[in-house]
Amino acid sequence: MVPLSVAWDDIGGLVDAHERFLAGSLVESDVRDSVLDSWKRCRSVGLEPHRLLVRYTGDVALDERFRHAADPVLADLTSSFADASMTIALCDGQGRMVERLGGDRQLRDRLDAVRFAPGFDASESVVGTNGVGTALAERGPVYIAGREHFADCLQPFACAGAPVRDPLSGRIEAVLDITCLRDQGDPAMVRMVREAARSIEARLLEQADLRERALLAAYRRADGHAGDRPGQPDGLRPDLDGGALGRIDMAVLRAKAEELIASPHRTLDEVTLPSGRTATLLRRQVTGAAGETGVAVEARVLGGPRLRHLDMAPAPGETGIPAAPAGERRLGSAVRRPAGSPVTHSTPAPQAPATTPVTTPHGEPAGAEGWLLLVGEPGVGRLAMLARRRLELLHDASVRIGTTLDVTRTAEELAEVTVPRFADFVAVDLPDSVLRGEEPEALGGRTALRRVAIRAVRKQPHNLYEVGDTVEYVPSTPQARSLETRQSVIEPVLTEADGWIAQDPERLTPVLEAGIHSLITVPLRARGTTLGVVSFYRSLQPDSYEDDDLSLAQELVGRAAICIDNARRYTREHNTALALQRSLLPRGRSEQSAVEVAYRYLPAQAGVGGDWFDVIPLSGARVALVVGDVVGHGLHAAATMGRLRTAVHNFCSLDLSPDDLLTHLDDLVVRLDRGEGWAAENSPDSGIVGATCLYAVYDPVSRRCTLTRAGHPLPAVVAPDGSVEFVDLPACPPLGLGGMPFETVELELAEGSRLVLYTDGLVEDRHRDIDAGLDDLRAVLAGADRSPEDTCEAVLDALLPARPGDDVALLVARTHSLGADRVAQWDLPSDPAVVSRSRAAVTAQLAEWGLEELTFTTELIASELVTNAIRHATGPVQLRLLRDRALICEVSDGSGTSPRLRRAQSTDEGGRGLFLVAQLTERWGTRYTPDGKVIWTEQPLPGRCR
Repeated sequence: MVPLSVAWDDIGGLVDAHERFLAGSLVESDVRDSVLDSWKRCRSVGLEPHRLLVRYTGDVALDERFRHAADPVLADLTSSFADASMTIALCDGQGRMVERLGGDRQLRDRLDAVRFAPGFDASESVVGTNGVGTALAERGPVYIAGREHFADCLQPFACAGAPVRDPLSGRIEAVLDITCLRDQGDPAMVRMVREAARSIEARLLEQADLRERALLAAYRRADGHAGDRPGQPDGLRPDLDGGALGRIDMAVLRAKAEELIASPHRTLDEVTLPSGRTATLLRRQVTGAAGETGVAVEARVLGGPRLRHLDMAPAPGETGIPAAPAGERRLGSAVRRPAGSPVTHSTPAPQAPATTPVTTPHGEPAGAEGWLLLVGEPGVGRLAMLARRRLELLHDASVRIGTTLDVTRTAEELAEVTVPRFADFVAVDLPDSVLRGEEPEALGGRTALRRVAIRAVRKQPHNLYEVGDTVEYVPSTPQARSLETRQSVIEPVLTEADGWIAQDPERLTPVLEAGIHSLITVPLRARGTTLGVVSFYRSLQPDSYEDDDLSLAQELVGRAAICIDNARRYTREHNTALALQRSLLPRGRSEQSAVEVAYRYLPAQAGVGGDWFDVIPLSGARVALVVGDVVGHGLHAAATMGRLRTAVHNFCSLDLSPDDLLTHLDDLVVRLDRGEGWAAENSPDSGIVGATCLYAVYDPVSRRCTLTRAGHPLPAVVAPDGSVEFVDLPACPPLGLGGMPFETVELELAEGSRLVLYTDGLVEDRHRDIDAGLDDLRAVLAGADRSPEDTCEAVLDALLPARPGDDVALLVARTHSLGADRVAQWDLPSDPAVVSRSRAAVTAQLAEWGLEELTFTTELIASELVTNAIRHATGPVQLRLLRDRALICEVSDGSGTSPRLRRAQSTDEGGRGLFLVAQLTERWGTRYTPDGKVIWTEQPLPGRCR
């Protein structure tokens, strides 16, 4: 190796960008993407711009077939540069220079100064960014000028390079490069070198056509001299002998013939056609006049139509060779594959002489009834078979990848599709942010990734990372290079990939010993974002990865990346909606003693919906139980649910009756749906498309429960003896229709009864109607007494499907009663003299309950409220004390007028009583009844009495 060190500088932003890149700064806006990706690759392999160690290889040559195609093109290109100072470099598929042509003395001297001559290794990993090495790395034409070269010694030049591929296999056979001094460079050089490369590829394809025609001519000559073979008919018409071979039958025959051409150790194949007939295929070796070796496949359909030749008129001057228009496919020709398929030449097994009859598996002479189906080379037949398998793999990938909106499952589907058909071991690594649905940060070497999917044909080697492990790739690994450059990386021979082994020599050396020998890494990129990296390994498959495999891997990963990104975006929206909904649903337990509650909320697989529930303490020790459902899923449904739940809380604070509350809620939904006076947007989320609600109020003193519903499923009541009844509530319309009254039903519940409220997702889905769901619910609820928690578990275990299509809200409340020993009630006449008696009664009752600390304030509260009722109200007056979690004092009268709290002026003689009540109590308010109203207050109990 020759050390090179050339000092050269320039002025301008690109020089600064190069220096800043080496210093680790961001330079994306100053450098072309392809050049920046190349710089990153150079840095990852440890290149130093000021000092290169260049390898030289003597006697580098290309095969005679390629030179025969390339030499005329190179001669024309050299002559076109006769008046220009440009040189042409032809390199092999590894970037080593084979030949340098043209250029004036000044350019040649400058190139000689940097040893740019035959034997020079111009691969990117050796000399950095340049026309040859970067064209190989990018697998396409490139243009590099001046400071865009990574190495200092190459900065005086401008170059354009393009790979030259075998038109049948797609393998890069060589790289063509045009180089000049930087000042004379022109991006049009890319077009020139690309056209020259295409001209060489076209001449290679013509050579293949000539070989194919020679093989067909050899077959016809051999067939014409076979004494025991019938002469070949003039046309191939698969519709003789009373039957017809359809296009599907012919396609199957062609496919099997391609496989037979590619199989050197097989002579016969029996094929069952889709039409039910049986065909026999015979493989014969053919040798052309110039020594070309190939295979002819003859076919006979047993018990069905015979196959005849197409009319193949001899070409002028060549007997027996069919003349086909350019680009036209003939049935008697070898199958042509697109560029990008690998080719492997197999030596055909020796075959019987043409004059020897061959017997089919049915004992009939195949040669006597055999007709030419295909002629081709074994390598080309293998290409056709591989290409068909790749198309099948791509089709399967499009069907099987992305069946769910789950990131991990989509990664697993990619691994399942590709093993073992494409790889023997596949690993998918994603950052945790992608799994959470977040936008990933810039990925590169040392980025912490999570292994989310593994698929292997065998459990060994076990040294590779397992699912769930954290992986941090060192910068030299193919995975880190893929992440940083956003380009795929192929390592055909892993034993020579020092950068991969550097990840963990102790762990990876046994992996190589276990047989893993080839690797492709592809970044998962979708919509301009890198989501992770996929690694494809081969161990049992002996063939190393090639360029066609790289293209296939990119196509597979590209499709999977879109699906993973869709799943990531869905995960983000789902998590956002779920967080919003959980923040809007109740947290913890409400402070009340009327019922013992348990609840469950389960979001649907399709997304968060608008199901909700609530337990709201009311005045007088009562409690409200609410369950609702907003139609739809997503953020809009969750936000609408939050608005309705807040509205119900506000209406409950007014102590509205159940039917009045639903009437107000219905009116609110109507106004929300109409945009509340604003011009409503014309969008799917601009209104509420439907909502249902069930509202129940339970009074533990009377054990009465009042219920009403708006389009909601019926609640269930489980008696203490285990019997189950669905409350026959009137069928009122859903919220938002407006104009319809809501009816209530009042029940008396035994203490210990369970009230079960739920949403329709529990009892109804696509596979079960609501009647069947209600029967199942009745069966689960019946029987022995359960706690509310146990009831929730039993109901969900029995009724909830594995993948619910709708979200589910379930609320179970077991009733308690407030005993007579905790309630005191007095009916008072409308006489001011009873105020003193009411104070005495309150004092005595508090002493009985052991609440002497509250005597003074409670006497004052009761005295003020009774006085106001006698003075300002009508009808009978009632005083009631309730000892619950708080001490409740209630005064009811027959008036519908509610007192108002006001601030009395200094000169006012009255108006301070209600103000004193508000200051002495924790809460107070007014509740309307059919017979009047109730003024109530709550005082916290002393700590020892709670």
